[in-house]
This record gives sequence, C-alpha cells and structure tokens, in this order.
Amino acid sequence: MSAAPPPAPGPDLPDVITPAGPAWQRLLGRAVLLKPGEAVPLLWAAAYFFCILLSYYLLRPMRDEFGIRGDLSDLPWLWTGTTIAMLVAAPCFAWLVSRFPRRVFLPVTYRFFAANLAIFYALLLLLPESSHKTVGYAFYIWLSVFNLFAISVFWGLMTDMWSPEQSKRLFGAIAVGGTLGAIAGSSVPAFLAKEIGNTSHLLLISVLMLEAAVFCIRRLTRWAAGQNREGVASPEPSASVWAGFVLLARSPYLMAMAVYMLLYTVTSTFLYFEQSRIVKATFTDTAARTAAFAQIDLATNVLTLLMQIFLTGHVVRRLGVIAGLCLVPVISILGFAALWAAPHLGWPIFLTFAIVQVARRSAHYGIDRPSREILYAPLGPDEKYKTKSFIDTFVYRGGDLLGAWANAIKGIAATVEITAIALSGAAVVTAWFLASRNRRILAQREPEPGTSRE
Repeated sequence: MSAAPPPAPGPDLPDVITPAGPAWQRLLGRAVLLKPGEAVPLLWAAAYFFCILLSYYLLRPMRDEFGIRGDLSDLPWLWTGTTIAMLVAAPCFAWLVSRFPRRVFLPVTYRFFAANLAIFYALLLLLPESSHKTVGYAFYIWLSVFNLFAISVFWGLMTDMWSPEQSKRLFGAIAVGGTLGAIAGSSVPAFLAKEIGNTSHLLLISVLMLEAAVFCIRRLTRWAAGQNREGVASPEPSASVWAGFVLLARSPYLMAMAVYMLLYTVTSTFLYFEQSRIVKATFTDTAARTAAFAQIDLATNVLTLLMQIFLTGHVVRRLGVIAGLCLVPVISILGFAALWAAPHLGWPIFLTFAIVQVARRSAHYGIDRPSREILYAPLGPDEKYKTKSFIDTFVYRGGDLLGAWANAIKGIAATVEITAIALSGAAVVTAWFLASRNRRILAQREPEPGTSRE
C-alpha cells in the first residue's frame, strides 16, 4: 500500500493555542484545542462544509417525495439508475483528478453541479405538470450522485490538508460546520413546505450555496499552497483512472474500508425502504410528505450537532477510532430489533421508525463518519482521492443497489430486521479490524527515538 508522509503540523507547536490573537480566536482555541495558524483555515473548512450540506438538505426532502410519487416498486429501478450514473461519472471524475490541480478541479466540479441544478429548475418551471414525474425521477438519480461526489471531494481535501494528529483534533469541529448547514437546509422545507408552494425554487438557493463553497475552496487552497501542505502543493495523484480500484484490490486495509461501507449502505437501504413505505402510508399530501422527510432530517441534524459538540472529540481522543466505528453497527442491532418488536408490542410504527432512523443517522454523521475519515489520514494522495472516491461512490451505491433489490425479494423483505442485525454484527468485526490496522500503520510511521521526522 502506497502511503506518502502526512502534512507536517508545524515546528514545535504547543498543545493548545497561545494567548496571543483576537478574543474570538482564543475562545475557539480553547473549545477546539487549536494550535497557532489553524483558526482561519478551520473556519473556512467549516464554512465550505456548511455550504455543501445546506445545498443538499434543501433538496433532499424534495428528492424523497419525488421517489414515492409513483409506485414503491419503482425505487429499486431508481437506485439501479443511480448506480449506472455512478459508473459513468466516476471515471470522468478520476480523469479530472489526474490531469488538473486541486485549485482547478474542485471549483469545476461544484460549478458543474450548479449548472445541472439550473437546468432542472428550468425544466420544472417550463414543462407541464404531467412531465414532472419523469423530471423528478431524473432529479432523484442526479441528487444521489451529487451527494456522494460533493461530500467525498470535501473530505478528500480535508484529509489532504490536515495531518493525522490534526484530523483527530479538528475534524469534529469541521463537521459541526456541515451539521449547521444541514440544520439550516432541512429547516426550510420542514416548516415552510406549504408556504413555499413550488418547492423547485429551492434549487436556486442551492446554486448560490455551491458558488459560496467555491469561494471557500479558493481561500483554503491559497492557504494550503502558502503552507506547502501535502496534496495541495505537491504533485498530483497517478494518472490512471483505475488506480483507486487497483490500490483497493491490493490492500487488506482499504478492502476492509470497502466492506465496512458496503455493510453500512445495505442496512441503510433497508431502513430507507421502510421509511418510504411508512411515510407513504401515513401521509397522503405531497407537502405533508415533504415536511415529514424534512422533519426527520432536521431532528437528525440537531442531534448530530449535539453529538459533535459534546461527544465526537471525546470518543475519538479517549476511546479511539474503534469506538467511533462500532457505534453505528451497535445502534443498528438495537434499532432493527426494536422495529421487529414494534408490531408485537403495539408500539406506534412511525414514531418507532423515526427514533431508530434519527439515532442511527445522527451517530453516523456525528461520530462514525469523522472516525472513518481519520482512517485515510496517514495514506497517500491516490488513496485519499481515487480509492476513497471509489469506495464513497461505487461501493456506496453498490451497497444501495444490493440492499434495494434484496428488499424486493419477498423472503428477505419478510425477515429484513433479522438480516440487518446479522449484517450489523459483521460490521462490528470489520470495525475492529480497521481500528487495529490503523494503529499499526500509525505506529510504523512513528520515527525512532532520537531521530528527526525529516
């Protein structure tokens, strides 16, 4: 497995920020355990993530409502279309990564997505109502692809900019910026869906947020180039579009990351299909369904924020990556057991489902996702961008597709909770392997006593 040295955190940095500097910087330093020179890029990184997730969560409830307008049997086909779109988009992205510097391909990626949104807005505005189902299905596929690429690109840049030591201190705070954006984005359709009326107007706000993200990227890459940070100022990754897959096939560590992702996405798909079935049966009005989806998102994001503020840093620093990676599988085991028991115990099904979904997703965003990103910190640019992109797109959507069609099989659908519990148990074992291998990689990178890191 290829691994380049992590970015140097700077010479002889103290454990916490020095008293010098503006009051806001000293306050932020005490809250986040900053070191000198980290405050400004940290805020730009958090603002970047804020813009991306605000853009996405404005549109997510709109996408989910499009998905249940027709028959629920259409959903596996929509997920199949998403996978095919990924097969086309991922090589194009790999080609872009291999031929252009970060400061070029990152803005191009987000502006391409913004142009797509403008096209969808025009179609929904100009075409007759009878065509909106077809446009909505296309939008459903597009947003599913956008979500994975936009967030994967973001975390790829973050793991390239910050060293493993910095990632443990700062990723939780950066994730808070994204959570605030997700709260802001989901609040609008959650409370104003009926007042807005034509929810397609939300696409224009998303376009503005993507342009704001590009502004943040330019600030970050300028800072990183001035600091000689690895990945941004260094040579670009390998030019082969298949480099990510080749590295994955050769590395047990990366293969385990793919397995962990696959297990997560399959069980997430099981929950998503349950959500579609329950919401469609509970609510009949389009605006009410959109609001229900958005309210689940809002509750998830608020709980995620609380976790990020009070738990993420403590879990990762004190309990280690193993605790962060095992949390979601354990919640999944308990949650699917509760869904299995709900009809037998007379529990309200929508409320039971909402609690399970909110708990699982908030734990994923608040603790599991930052912990998983830390696994990439000691790796080289090819692993961080190409292999990571392969896992975050092909493997992620492959798990979605597997879960969608498995859910369509009557035998599995009848025992979906038991199947999900077994898969979650396998995820716990995979998480344990990943954490132990990550410790070994970091130990191998430590310099011998009395020697320099140079």
